[in-house]
Parts: sequence; structure tokens; C-alpha cells
Amino acid sequence: MNSHPSPAPSWTVATMQHVATEPTLAGAALRFADLGIPVFPCVPGGKQPLTPNGFHDATSEARTVQRWWERTPEANIGLPSGTRSGVLVVDIDVHPGGSGFAAFERARSHGLADAWGWLVRTPSGGIHAYYPAAPGQEQRSWQVPGAHVDFRGDGGYVVAPPSRLVVDGVPKAYDVIAVTTGHPAAVDAIKLRQFLEPPRPRPSGPPPPVSASGCHPDALARTVALTGEGGRNRALFWASCRMAENGQSRADAIRYLLPAAQYAGLADREIESTIDSAYRAACRPVLGSGPGPTQRREAIQP
Repeated sequence: MNSHPSPAPSWTVATMQHVATEPTLAGAALRFADLGIPVFPCVPGGKQPLTPNGFHDATSEARTVQRWWERTPEANIGLPSGTRSGVLVVDIDVHPGGSGFAAFERARSHGLADAWGWLVRTPSGGIHAYYPAAPGQEQRSWQVPGAHVDFRGDGGYVVAPPSRLVVDGVPKAYDVIAVTTGHPAAVDAIKLRQFLEPPRPRPSGPPPPVSASGCHPDALARTVALTGEGGRNRALFWASCRMAENGQSRADAIRYLLPAAQYAGLADREIESTIDSAYRAACRPVLGSGPGPTQRREAIQP
């Protein structure tokens, strides 16, 4: 995309607050780029990437960013997490199945997630807690469905302010609600995960059944995470098919199932290949109709 080395991301604790005041999404995306912070476009009102390779296409090259938002001015702003962007995000979910606030507060009380730099309220009512990434220290994304807490590090992304999602038919924005007065520090993702979900013995029997009617991504992710060696790839393929058949996008499948499959011990390349194969298989009878991955010929090209 850009043969010249990208500048290092330039963050202060007030950066997100300042960017969120931009009157347009295009202006906010360019402001991120001017600070050396890589971004990429997502569908207006949603989270699915508009570029063929998703967050892997993120760039801080201003001409590319400008072209993207000239084509889709209302595109939401995707921000890769981890060492590329210089930020880590703890995602506290709120949905009908539960809330992650209690688990997050317990972790903070133990000193595991208390040094955030700023907090963003998500359109669903949850929180994105941002932390600086330690230079050169990779921390992979994961999720703990039982605690309703996800970690967005290397291999993940978040949607950044002032993006908007449509929730129950109403557009709602990502809002910066707090900025620290202290000194933010990188969160230790391994210790945080161990606190939220202590290691447990793997079950010796088959994974618990999950109904194919009514897709429950948290339950599918847990099934994949707890499947032992020998059945992991098959469980991932099955779970991916269930999500595809129930209208979930490939981006959502990656969000839920990639961290679960990593926990089960599969490699990233094998995980994405299996999810892609499942989506091709599930979508084959109705090719070109309904939700699914953004096709390369339809995607915004870098």
C-alpha cells in the first residue's frame, strides 16, 4: 500500500477526545492519520470492514484515507489494536445475556486493569477502556464469554469515536466519557485473562450441544474454546457454519471465534482458513444474497 515507513502513532490521553469533536467521520479519520495512527473504513452504521483484508489494510497514509472516505463519507472508523496503533482495549460488553461491569470492577480492584488512559461508552451501553501498548510487546486478542469481557490487542480492532452504530433502529455514537488524570500503563492481558477465567481441565467428552436455531455466538465460542485436540478444527468449522447460516457476518465470526480457537490451540492462519471455508460452504446455496464476508470485487480497494 505504502512503501514508505509509517510514522509512529502519536497518542496523548486527550487524543481520542479531540478527534471525537471532528464534525465529520472523514475529518476524524484524517486526524487520526495525521497523528500516525492507522485506520480503515467500516460499513456505515456497523462494524464490518469495507476493505478486502479488514484491519490488515489499515494505514495512516493520508491520501489513501482520504480516498476511502471520499467514496464512503459515512464509513465508521476502524482502529487496529495492539502494537500497530499503540493502544490496547478492554471491551466490557452489555447485552441481554449479561454485563461485564462486575468482572471488570473486580479486576480493577486487584490492580489488573486500573491504569486506563480513557474510557469510551459504546452504542450498546458497554465500555471500551483504552491502555497504551508497550512498545515491541505483542499481546494477542482474546475473549472470556462467561465474564462478558473481551481484550482487543494484536490481531484485533475496535470501532473508534465518533463512529455510530444503529441500535434498535436508532443511530448511537461512541462517546469519550472519561480521561485519566493519572499515568496510564499497559494492561497485562495474560494476568487479566487468568483472573477472569482461571485455567480449567479440558473436558474428556464431546463438546456440549448447541442449538442450531437462534445463533448464540458466546455459546459457540465457548464450545470451540473447550474442544480438545483432534476435534478443534471440526468444532470451529461447525460453529462458523452456524453463524453464517444465521446471518452473522464473517467479521463477527472472526470477532467471536478467532480468540476462542486460539485458546483451543489453533494457529491464526488455520483459524481464518477454516472460517472462510465454512462461510463458502454455508453461503453456496444462496451465493450473492444475504449477509456474509465482503467480497473482494465489492470491497473498497486500498
